[in-house]
Amino acid sequence: MASHRKSRTPGARVAGIRTPALATAALTSVALLSQTAGAVPTDDDKPSLEEVEKKVGDLYRQAESATEKYNAAKEKTTKQRKHVDTLLDDVAKRTQKLNDAREELGSYAAAQYRTGAGMPDTATFLLADTPQDVFDQSQLMDRMTGRQKVAVDDYVTQQSETMEKRQEATESLETLTESQGDLKTAKATVQKKLTEARELLSKLTAEEKARLAAIEKKKQQEAARKAAELAQQQAEQERAREEAAAQQEGGSGTSGGAGSSGSATTTPPSSDSSYATKAEKALAFARAQIGKPYVWGATGPGSYDCSGLTQAAWKAAGVAVPRTTYDQVDAGTTVPVSQAQPGDLVFFYEDITHVGIYIGNGMMIHAPKPGTYVREESVFYDGESSIHSVVRPA
Repeated sequence: MASHRKSRTPGARVAGIRTPALATAALTSVALLSQTAGAVPTDDDKPSLEEVEKKVGDLYRQAESATEKYNAAKEKTTKQRKHVDTLLDDVAKRTQKLNDAREELGSYAAAQYRTGAGMPDTATFLLADTPQDVFDQSQLMDRMTGRQKVAVDDYVTQQSETMEKRQEATESLETLTESQGDLKTAKATVQKKLTEARELLSKLTAEEKARLAAIEKKKQQEAARKAAELAQQQAEQERAREEAAAQQEGGSGTSGGAGSSGSATTTPPSSDSSYATKAEKALAFARAQIGKPYVWGATGPGSYDCSGLTQAAWKAAGVAVPRTTYDQVDAGTTVPVSQAQPGDLVFFYEDITHVGIYIGNGMMIHAPKPGTYVREESVFYDGESSIHSVVRPA
């Protein structure tokens, strides 16, 4: 008997299920979509070498900014820890004096009790919630002997001063804990930024690294050109000053009054020669550090960060400058870049996160960034616009 079932035509649905032909097409589409979603980025998706260079530079500057915050927090923490230690020592000494005063009052109370006087006045004083409570309720002090009054006065004084110092120590400990938290945060930020920069650089191919080195070399050549221009400008200004001084000295022979005026105008003040002497010592120290590694937070003698180097250099010249770039920029007289003298501090970027020490001819000595060493370099190493200010610290 012939079957009445019709053969299935390709592409028809049976019980909501696709035929093999349509199922294959659907699976192919899904596979393509999956491949697209999980695809490895192509070269077109990779950032350009210039973008990588800019990103790495930004990360290093952010790390340097965090380093200066770390330096500030570390300095603050160190000072506060010393203050807390001093307070705790003071509290311990005052507590001992308070105990001695209490023992002396106790001896008076015991003596009064032995004489059969009942509850002695001194014991009443010691058992009161506060000494003032007793004074407010009776004429206790009037009934005490002179020595007892002195002992009570000493006890009250010691108790009050000890309580005040304990409160001060407690508040200082809270502030110290807060500063330690800031220190930890700044340290973590530095490490994070440096890790990100290293990871970006590690992904570069050998060819890309070579191209990056070529870009860096071109920047150095441009920085050297600008340094030469600054050196020429400064030399011209110096010649102009010398010519003006010579003219004024020549005029002084014909007029005593004019000579006095000219001498007062052109003779450098004593502070100038003093500054040059100190600057020479600071520069001698800085040159001796060339080749030592940059390490964030370091102040020498084996390694330095930027502000650690400048602080140590001027310390060698007998001049104390603050620890961080934020404070160093205010520790002297600001002068135009064109008038920078050897020893001056050159600060960089709007947030004042880098500093070097000027050596003349548009050059400086500085500790650039992690992975580098203390070196001589153009003050235009990162472009002319990166210079924030020049400060004469002494």
